[in-house]
Amino acid sequence: MAPPHVALVGSGAMGVGMGHRLLEAGHPVSVYNRTPGKAAALVEAGARALATLEAAAEAPIVLLSLSDETAVEQVLFQAMLPALREGTVVVDTTTTSPLYARQAATRLSAAGLARVEACVLGNPVMAHTGKLRIFTAGSRKDVEAVGDLLGVLGQEARYLGAAGSASTMKLAFNLLLGVQTAALAEAVSYGVSAGLDRDLLIEAIANSGFSSPVLAFRAGFMRERRYEPAAFRTSLMEKDLRLAANDAMARGITLPLTEGAGDLMADAIAAGLGDQDAAVIIELPQRRLSESERPENGVVR
Repeated sequence: MAPPHVALVGSGAMGVGMGHRLLEAGHPVSVYNRTPGKAAALVEAGARALATLEAAAEAPIVLLSLSDETAVEQVLFQAMLPALREGTVVVDTTTTSPLYARQAATRLSAAGLARVEACVLGNPVMAHTGKLRIFTAGSRKDVEAVGDLLGVLGQEARYLGAAGSASTMKLAFNLLLGVQTAALAEAVSYGVSAGLDRDLLIEAIANSGFSSPVLAFRAGFMRERRYEPAAFRTSLMEKDLRLAANDAMARGITLPLTEGAGDLMADAIAAGLGDQDAAVIIELPQRRLSESERPENGVVR
């Protein structure tokens, strides 16, 4: 059986990576992006450009790779939903709150559509090479119906259960990444302020047992001091950290490290760095104590 036609909506870095992967696996792919130029690479590789969002209704599977809940509302529910045919499967890789994921599944089900929550872990290169890790949620029957597609996109697809559970898992991973990135930036700032060589310090941490593959990946941005093209935009990291903190707060739990990392990302966004990789927070001006606040022996508390 020929691979099914997939309508890809959203061609940011991850969307482009997944689109290339699908094309290389033989899927007919049509693509829509609000900024047509972002889909140019996929069109050149064989995808068909969609002139309107409504045209995505021709495909039995719609793959969403959008930035946030606002984009999902505008693109899926306001523009596409009236045109989509009953039985269409919407595979949504957008990171949203668990509550929004549950509500979106209910709304699509009421319209006769299936929503497969497919939260991905990885970077654009991993998306292009089919090395993503994918957490899925929703109806098991619906998830299994797109199992071959998920197998093309990822090296692992793990079903977690009811709608919202994949979003929770994704946010747990992203808060860990955000806090680690903030901690790495602080460790480097501390060492450099004391006279250590910046490159040596970053290299030492990245190659130590204190590192991890994702932290070493972020350290590469910091070492090169080049943050574009972003693998994980600062604005999206801030959004995910806020989603995690707010979701936890709704259950009476505080996440102070997550909130602090979110504040750093917000500072970077305010400095005009929101489209650069989250590793750019290391470039923020350091918060300095005034002369009157400096301790004589280095102990402040």
